[in-house]
Amino acid sequence: MSCIFCKIIAGEIPSKKIYEDDDMLAFSDINPMAPVHFLVIPKKHIENLLVMEDKDALLIGKLLCKAKELAKQQGCEEKGGRFVINAKSDGGQTVDHLHIHFLGGRSLGWPPG
Repeated sequence: MSCIFCKIIAGEIPSKKIYEDDDMLAFSDINPMAPVHFLVIPKKHIENLLVMEDKDALLIGKLLCKAKELAKQQGCEEKGGRFVINAKSDGGQTVDHLHIHFLGGRSLGWPPG
C-alpha cells in the first residue's frame, strides 16, 4: 500500500483524528492553511471525483455532511469557511485519495491561487 491516506486509515501513520466511523476518517491537516483546517476522507480508496463511481454518491454525501458538522463543532458556523475537493494535478490534488478540505477561522480570498 503506497497511498499515504490509506496508511493513515490503517494506523501505520499517526494523525490528529477528530472523527472516525466505519466509512470515513477526519483529521487535522499536517500543514494547515487556516486556523481551522481538517480533511475528511473515505476509508474506501477512491482516487478522485473524476473517477468516482455513481454508486459512491451516498458515501460522498455522508463525507460532506460530516465535514459540515465538524466545521460547526470547530466554531465556524457563524462566519463559515471553505469546503474544497481537488481533482488531479491541475486541480491541485497532491494525494491520490479523494478528500475534502475544510478551511475556516479567517477570511479566505478568491480566486484561491
